[in-house]
Amino acid sequence: MERPYVIVSAAVSLDGFLDDDSSERLALSNAADFDRVDAVRAGVDAIAVGAGTVRADDPRLLVRSEERRRRRLAKGERASPLRVVFSPSGDLDPRARLFATADPVIVYTSEVGAASCPVGPEVVATAEREVDLERALADLSARGVRRLLVEGGGVVHTAFLSADLVDEVHLAVAPFLLGERGGARFVYPASFPQSPERPLRLVETRALGSIALLVYRRD
Repeated sequence: MERPYVIVSAAVSLDGFLDDDSSERLALSNAADFDRVDAVRAGVDAIAVGAGTVRADDPRLLVRSEERRRRRLAKGERASPLRVVFSPSGDLDPRARLFATADPVIVYTSEVGAASCPVGPEVVATAEREVDLERALADLSARGVRRLLVEGGGVVHTAFLSADLVDEVHLAVAPFLLGERGGARFVYPASFPQSPERPLRLVETRALGSIALLVYRRD
């Protein structure tokens, strides 16, 4: 199958949470890490999240740096990469910030979800009742997407990793634990091919203030 190079990216607590259980979004990163993520965004062809991330965080998924946006335009690319949402149900709020700009968004959903999805025009059904990630990736590849950045949430990370569709993992680790206050997790229980018998390879470690960046690749 032809597919993009897939990078999974997340900021987590020491015990693997993406957020706490409060109604306010917990800041797990710092300014230096946000800038690093912006640079990674500027170097890919598409950025993807799940519907849960759209509902919880209301992201725009745009390159923030004007200089990076100018560089992309100078190369004949969009100022920001293509935005992608995975949503089996198609239950998305058309008022979300993701859909408030002219930048294109593709929603990969199921046949059931496509029938009721309130956003468009790019709604692609990949299976009857779920999102078939391999078909979605093949479709992105046919659209010229060579590098895909997956920014969450935990359900989407779990799906990509358990399906062995991840080439690189970026983890920004915050210097604290959340324990019983933890909310969404980086991954959920599943059968993962990235096992002790087939570990990922650590290719970079870097301190960004109090944040530890870990970069892993598959062999």
